[in-house]
Amino acid sequence: MDQIQQLIPQPVQERPLPGAYLAHDLRQVARQSGRVFVYANFVVSLDGRIAIPHPSGQGLTVPKATANERDWRLFQELAAQADLIISSGRYLRDWAEGRAQEILQVDNPRFADLRQWREERGLKPQPDLAIISGSLNFPIPDVLTAAGRKVVVFTKANPAPARVREIEAQAGQVIVAGETQVSGARLVQAISDLGYQAIYSAAGPKILHMLLADNVLDRLYLTHAGRILGGSPFASIVEGALLETAVTMTLHTLYYDPAGLDGLGQLFIAYNRA
Repeated sequence: MDQIQQLIPQPVQERPLPGAYLAHDLRQVARQSGRVFVYANFVVSLDGRIAIPHPSGQGLTVPKATANERDWRLFQELAAQADLIISSGRYLRDWAEGRAQEILQVDNPRFADLRQWREERGLKPQPDLAIISGSLNFPIPDVLTAAGRKVVVFTKANPAPARVREIEAQAGQVIVAGETQVSGARLVQAISDLGYQAIYSAAGPKILHMLLADNVLDRLYLTHAGRILGGSPFASIVEGALLETAVTMTLHTLYYDPAGLDGLGQLFIAYNRA
């Protein structure tokens, strides 16, 4: 059952799940705005959790109770529209240890249409990567710079010169975008200066906090799974100090997926910055 119900905008109607987020045409939205357009995505439980402790006892992981192929399809559609995907040094460390995978899986036959979608628009198979790291303590796997893909690293002031030279020899560029930590405003300005437009944050709650704190997140996508998880620690979509000014967002789209989670159902929601 590949149909979902579009509840907002009205009128209520059925539409195919594949292509639902491609239809948002985020690249066109970015062009029309004349500036960088930043968006992020999370799948959350009813009690607001995005992750639970990993069974190994090391770190956190997306719960099997909320992760599902239908949400993953839309995650891929968001990634396919990006010029640049924001991630973190932790992602590269996890990759090196075999615990991570490509964010946009254009080599997976299930997503061959997304590879074609990018090709038809003259885009490289993979978006470039923006890595945010204060420590610069990570490897850069060769696969992440293959096929002309660039890795741009954003860090805080006074990085170790030897480490900067080492990274730039592998990936191309290290940019200081903050004093004691990377600033959302300086990050987005640097990304704009590099010529990128559609920016997908596939990183975690700390980076979302950074984007929200400087009010540079334009759209937030949430998948609401109808399950309550409980437990500790509590991992939500945003992690950090109380925001000085609450970020106000308005509802952009709302879809109901009756077949999600083996028939339990789930909501796909998108909010725009007000």
